[in-house]
Formats: sequence, structure tokens, C-alpha cells
Amino acid sequence: MITRRDFMKFVGGGFASAMALGGYAFAFEPLARLNVTRYALTPPGWTPGLKLRVVALADIHACEPWMSASRIASICRQANDLGGDITVLLGDYATGMNFVTRYIHSSEWSKALAILQAPLGVHAVMGNHDWWEDKTAQRNGGGTTFAHRALSDVGINVYSNRAIRLEKDGQGFWLAGLEDQRALIAGKKWKRKHIQGLDDLDGTLAQVGDSDPVILLAHEPDIFPRVPTRVALTLSGHTHGGQVRFLGHSPMVPSRFGDRYAYGHVIEDDRSLIISGGLGCSIAPIRFGVPPEIVVVDLG
Repeated sequence: MITRRDFMKFVGGGFASAMALGGYAFAFEPLARLNVTRYALTPPGWTPGLKLRVVALADIHACEPWMSASRIASICRQANDLGGDITVLLGDYATGMNFVTRYIHSSEWSKALAILQAPLGVHAVMGNHDWWEDKTAQRNGGGTTFAHRALSDVGINVYSNRAIRLEKDGQGFWLAGLEDQRALIAGKKWKRKHIQGLDDLDGTLAQVGDSDPVILLAHEPDIFPRVPTRVALTLSGHTHGGQVRFLGHSPMVPSRFGDRYAYGHVIEDDRSLIISGGLGCSIAPIRFGVPPEIVVVDLG
């Protein structure tokens, strides 16, 4: 027989556990944890002897109290200490939440990101929220956003369907960056029936002028099935690993492919994709099982 006292203990214990779990997901993991997640790979076609360390930051979603300018600056200093040859930013600098105590102006978060340094430079692409939060860009249906301009103003290279050739120790590789695949919001206000992307994969890769390997920056990983084997590595963010992840599975992922491209290193047909779990949050300030992370990729 279960007594009333035993039942109340069970209920009380369950309530306390739920409160503790909620507190962890709502406050500790999003605010207090920061992982460095490392990958090492030699993709097919990678130049023999070319050793390249890429440091990647994604989905900052600047806002207080979750991702303040001082916290962004601290993350950038930690990123600098990881010994990257090149640092890449994978989009979504603007917040995507209403659960904030203060919105951070682009001049503030870009100043924090300007702390980033790497021998081969700091390079960035846009994310969907950088477009969605800019009503002028939505009305124009293209052009540049305040995020493009803020990053450019602090000396960070911004890519909108552009590829450039870089060298390390006399060996070349290409860095290509796509414009966002979900840039333009649908709705009568914007005279658009569907979300529209501004990405041009074919046009971007057409700029690659030799056989050196290509690293592709694409905010959303959904482009990956279209990426040719010519690209050695695709780096993406956007999903936040689902923000909630149990036993390697994310129940809700902002991708038409579901959990297929939620997080981590994905290999398909000898093509490699790495999806960062990101740093900030969108919709709700909750993370469980997928703490904020800086990604380090060692190639070669």
C-alpha cells in the first residue's frame, strides 16, 4: 500500500526534480556553459600536407541577459586562444527572441566580435535572423542588412555568394560564403507568398578558379544535398542542435530534413558537413543537452 505520506513525497520529489531540470535548461546551460567541440578530418581531395585549423562561431543572437556584449567579447577571447589559422562566423548575430531584458545594437555586438583575430582573417556570412530583423532589407527584397554593414565596419570580411582564394604556407584553398537561404519573409506585407532565399550556390562555386579545396560557409545546413563533391567541407549553424537534445536525437529541428542535419559531423557520399550547436538561443532561452559551443576543425 502506498500511503498518503509516500505519495506526497513522490509528488514533491518529482516537482523538485522538474524545477531543477527547468532551472538547468533555462539558466545554467544557456548562460554558464561553453564547450569547445573539436573535429579532425582529411576530406577527399584535400591537399596533402595542408594543415589548417578553422575556428567557427555560430548563432550568437546578441541580447541581454543571455548573450550580452561582454559575454560575446569573452567568447571571442577564448576563440582567439584556440590557435586557429582562420576564424569563421556562420550567421545569426541578431536576436530571435522576445524573452530579453535588452536588445543589443549591432554597433555593440560587432565591436565585441572585432576582438576576433586569426592569421588568415575573420570571415562571416549572414543568417536568417539578420535578415528578418531588418525591416528595410525585407522591404527592399535584398541589398545589405544592418548586420552586413556592422561587420564590415569593424573589418570583418562578409560574404554574400562570394568565393576567395587564401593560402597557408604556400598552399591554397578557397573560402566560399553563401547568402542566406531563408532571407526574405513571406506575407502580404512583403508581397511574398513564400520564404525566399538569396543564396546562389552555382554562382558562388563558379568563382573557384583552380583545383584547390573549397570550404563552404552556409548558415542553414539544408543546402547540403546540393553541395557537390568539389567542396571539401561545408560549415553550418542555424539549428542550435535543436536546443534540446536527448541521446543524440533532437525532437525539434528548424530544418526540412528534421534530425538529419541537426548537429555534428555528417558524411554523405564522401561529402562532409559540420553543423555547430551555436552559442545563443532563439524562440526561447532554453538549452538542454546541447550547450553553447565554439567549434574547432583541424583539416589535413
